[in-house]
Amino acid sequence: MRLRVLCAASLLLLVLPAPASASPGLWPLTDLAAQRVQIADKVAAAKFGTPSPIDDPVREQQILDSVAAKAPGLGLEPSAVVRFFRDQIEANKVVQRGLYALWTEHPATRPPERPDLGTEVRPVIDRLNAGLLTELAETRDARARRSCDVRLAVTVRLVDARRGLDRLHSGALSEAVASACSRS
Repeated sequence: MRLRVLCAASLLLLVLPAPASASPGLWPLTDLAAQRVQIADKVAAAKFGTPSPIDDPVREQQILDSVAAKAPGLGLEPSAVVRFFRDQIEANKVVQRGLYALWTEHPATRPPERPDLGTEVRPVIDRLNAGLLTELAETRDARARRSCDVRLAVTVRLVDARRGLDRLHSGALSEAVASACSRS
């Protein structure tokens, strides 16, 4: 029954205008998470074939420390914010690993250019992280509702469809928002 309701809601929401069709407040958060998942393509392209590993504990900790420090000023619990951003980082690594596997098995699919991680990619990630942090604060009430999981699942499917995500990126998006709903 729950699946039927979710499917019906998804179909109904697809014919309504976006983002108002998605859960109020959850659309911008989910769309930013999708953009962050998509930027993983450029991260992978920058690192593939270089000594730079997918896992970058120093950079990851810098991000987590930064968002944890900003959380109280936005009325957010630092540990919850860190959990959410850890999901963002792990989702990004899922995409990178998937692309590495694809590019290794099918060299013709490798990206033709290697973007500069420091000047082209990280500033975009930093901007997305700032937006995600702001949206976490803006969606505090929506994320605390009992209906958050269902509303977020619908919003994820809508963002997925609107952005035309493939299976790899779609799965990563679901992982990226896994801890978005919070019950106080």
